Amino acid sequence: MRQLIVSEFLTLDGVVEAPGGETSHRHAGWTVPYAADDLFAFKLQETRDADSLLLGRRTFEQFAEAWPPREGEFAEKMNAMPKTVVTARTDDLGWNATRLDVTNGVRAGVAALKEGDGGPILVAGSATLARSLLVWGLVDELRLLVYPVLVGGGARIFPDDRTKWAYELAGLQRFSSDAVLHVYRLARS
Repeated sequence: MRQLIVSEFLTLDGVVEAPGGETSHRHAGWTVPYAADDLFAFKLQETRDADSLLLGRRTFEQFAEAWPPREGEFAEKMNAMPKTVVTARTDDLGWNATRLDVTNGVRAGVAALKEGDGGPILVAGSATLARSLLVWGLVDELRLLVYPVLVGGGARIFPDDRTKWAYELAGLQRFSSDAVLHVYRLARS
């Protein structure tokens, strides 16, 4: 079974919205002051280790616009990696992407994707999708890159459905910019 990894940039108050400067939040770009070589090296390795990306439509559209003109190893991996997109769009997605088969629903489509051949599936951003994957118990590993900033509200990934899911701490890493990576794995009983 393929491992499904959700990787999110997160503020201290749990916000995932507009980490890189998207216009949806008045404090957009809250990760920018904390950029550091060691953090970049981690994100590069995380991307190298992933076999494919699973993205929500909005994140896919943002990435498909941002990554193709870029150069360097990170951009080359992002551009070449197969992408599966959760979308109702019927036009050609381009950028090495295919639609998730949602014949039996998104949950069943993601479960089938995990049952397929290949290595780890990385979900980057995609807050709505990440929230659903958490509710459905489909996240094998949750990587929260927590930045030392509060932005007073915005989109979050954590569900509010009162379902309990137990995770085990699998790793902690502090970066030179004071961002801290928390890695959790779903506890299997």
